[in-house]
Amino acid sequence: MLTERENYIRTVRFGGPEWIPIGISMLDALWYELGEELERIVLRHPVLFPDYKKGSRDFKTWQPDRMTGTTERDPWGVLWEFDYDGIEGQAIEHPLDDWAKFDAFTPPDPAKYTDRGEIDWPVWHQRIRDRKARADLTGAGLDHGFFLMRLWYLRGFENLMLDFATDEPRLRDLCEMVTKRNLYFVNEFVKAGVDRVYFGEDIGTQTASIISPADFKEWCVPHYKRVMSPVREAGIIVDTHHDGYVMELVDLLLECGVDVLNPQDLCNGLDNIEKYIKGRCCIKLDIDRQKIVPFGTPREIDELIEEEVKRFGSPDGGLSMVVGVLPPTPPENVEALFTAFDKYRTYFWE
Repeated sequence: MLTERENYIRTVRFGGPEWIPIGISMLDALWYELGEELERIVLRHPVLFPDYKKGSRDFKTWQPDRMTGTTERDPWGVLWEFDYDGIEGQAIEHPLDDWAKFDAFTPPDPAKYTDRGEIDWPVWHQRIRDRKARADLTGAGLDHGFFLMRLWYLRGFENLMLDFATDEPRLRDLCEMVTKRNLYFVNEFVKAGVDRVYFGEDIGTQTASIISPADFKEWCVPHYKRVMSPVREAGIIVDTHHDGYVMELVDLLLECGVDVLNPQDLCNGLDNIEKYIKGRCCIKLDIDRQKIVPFGTPREIDELIEEEVKRFGSPDGGLSMVVGVLPPTPPENVEALFTAFDKYRTYFWE
């Protein structure tokens, strides 16, 4: 039997894995609302959650770090506000909302800070060495929103859109600032020799890309290539995440050298994913979190996972699946989702 690491690499490289890798993220919001009931569901699926131990959380006292009405300021100086217990917030204050502030602005030191907190690099490198010593799958990544989203966190969304439209020259300097800092992290990841590096940010709305393909090509692609190239040149997997409708940008993302694309399934359309992505790179399919999983029936959930496995998977690999489970998903739908993953993850090898 393959190890998790071997199976993942074979999946991405179309080298014949033994199961479809499944990544499940249950947000603190879901744990906070379902509590021990969610724990009981998790314990019924040990193949999906081999490391989970009963009693890992004290549901009488535990609560998420980010609660409704709280705020935090990140190392860049962006102020975040949280409007739902246990779910990511939104940026409400932008340190570069006026270009007059730019000349005096200094980015956070990457030797000490990620985009969202502190980092101890010697400790981080030791953790990677420990995982490699156990032959575990190793990975690293830039914080979510590593480039385009970071620009609008700093400038504010409307300001940034106007910058694109007017070809603001200082925006090019800001892009360079962000990319140089990202390269510091990437170089540390490459030095550590991890198996994959993750680049994630949301570049689509519900129906279209956030900016036009022409603007994405001009403003984003050169910087994506610069931070992804050292990873690819080192033979490390380039693993990406982009929420929203991204079909207009698939060719440009592949041009950047990505090994893994992470399209949201129903948002982008199964036919589109099959037509524009299947066979060109590994699909890390992001399972619906808007319609069927939270509001459908258990049977509809089973049918969705079955169809997606059959359409996008193969004995050679090329498909992994990820899901973020959020409220108001009821317990019976969480159970149905995990049962479907257990049922179809080995579909091509049974």
